[in-house]
Order: sequence, then C-alpha cells, then structure tokens
Amino acid sequence: MSSHVEFAILTCMKDNKLLGMQIENNLAILTLDNPPVNALSKGLIAKLKAAFMDLSKKENIKAVIITGADRTFCAGADVKELAAIKISGEGEAFAKNGQGLMDIIEGSASPVIAAINGACVGGGNELAMACHIRIASENAWFSQPEINLGIIPGFGGTQRLPKLIGRAKAVELILTGDKISAKDALALGLVNKIVNSEKLMEEVKTFANIIASKGRMAATACLKAIHNIEEENKLFGRVCETEDKIEGIKAFLEKRRAVFKGK
Repeated sequence: MSSHVEFAILTCMKDNKLLGMQIENNLAILTLDNPPVNALSKGLIAKLKAAFMDLSKKENIKAVIITGADRTFCAGADVKELAAIKISGEGEAFAKNGQGLMDIIEGSASPVIAAINGACVGGGNELAMACHIRIASENAWFSQPEINLGIIPGFGGTQRLPKLIGRAKAVELILTGDKISAKDALALGLVNKIVNSEKLMEEVKTFANIIASKGRMAATACLKAIHNIEEENKLFGRVCETEDKIEGIKAFLEKRRAVFKGK
C-alpha cells in the first residue's frame, strides 16, 4: 500500500466493525457499515464521535467524506433501540446523544461531505444534513418518516430541514413522511449535486480534493463564519495574518496557482 494511504478499521467487541476509516493523503473517508441498513445505533454513533475526535487531532486532514457500505447510506436510528424506550427521560437522552453527533459533524473544522449512495432516511437524512455538502448518486432517495412511527425527528431534523429547503416544504415532508428522489432533493436544495451511481466516490473525492487544495485555515474560518455572522469580521482579521493569505494574494498577482501550507 502506498505510503500516502493510511487504512484503519474501527472495530467493536464482536468483530462488527460498524465504521470503516480510510485516509488518503488529505482526505478521511468514513464508511457506515452496520448491516443490513447502516442504522445509527448507539454503537455506531459512539464510533462516529470517536472518529471525529481522532480526526480533529490530525492537522493533515482537509476534508472528510461520509458514505454507506453496500447500497444504503443510512436508514436512520436503530428501530430496536427505539422500541426499547419506555419513558420520556430515556427518549430525551436518546435524542440528545444523536444531536451531539450531528453538532460535532456540523462544527467540524474540516469540511464534511456526505456521499449518499442509496436510502437516506430519518436519522440518516439528519446525518447528511449535518454535513456541510451533500452529493447524491442518481438512485439515492430521501425521507423523514418518523411520523409513521408515531414519533418526530430527534437528531436535529426539525431544525436543519427547514433551513435547507424552506419551512413550507420541510413541514410537508416531516408531517407526511413522504420520500423524495435524488432529483427532487436537488431541486429543493437538499443536495448539492447528483452524479452517476458508479462514479459517486470518484466524483466526491475529486470534489473533496478541490476543497483540500485551498488554505485549511481559511476553509475552517469560512465554516465558522457561515454559522455565526457576528464572528465573520474577527475571523477575516485572523486569516489576514496568515502565511496562506500572503501566498494566496501573491499567487493571484503572479497569475499562478497558490500553494497553501495551512499556516
């Protein structure tokens, strides 16, 4: 294996790996692997949290890709775990645990891209929405179907879906539980792009490498500013002191490609 490619698999006690992690140069690829539908079990949520904590310590990581094993991105929370909830406090703790993961992803210093390779349902859709960019295969489909189980979205879906597609359509999808195609998701603004199913990861890696070629400090500042306009002027000031800013402007004036070093 090339010295530029690091491969690691996170495993749980019974050899059910739940989550694969592959690092290729400046990209980290996380693969949900919880058969048969990559459900967001407590175990998988814990592994995702641990993975992001680990990646946050790697200064060379400039973008993270999340995808699903086989033909499913993620079919939501583990229904067996949902069925075991009997009292309000347990339900609140369950939701808080999932919300914590989504907040970690949304707050990641490295841009996170969802490579949606199939069904993206319930908690899976909430996971995708927490990512900064969503690229879907042409056969992907989306749904927020909790209403059909007598519950509501609990991992941030009631907040993020309206922000992405507008309040009216979000209310419709949440209250009906209807599913939509990748084409519909693109039209609504739920996903950024649709690509051929066979070329999904190739396209996503190409896109991620474009982001990785930019200044890491500037990319991180952009993500923070997008979520907090009050911080924009401070963040702008900070990046003006970086070597990357000097290099970026110098390269522009010299009509060449900038070589950023993340400093």
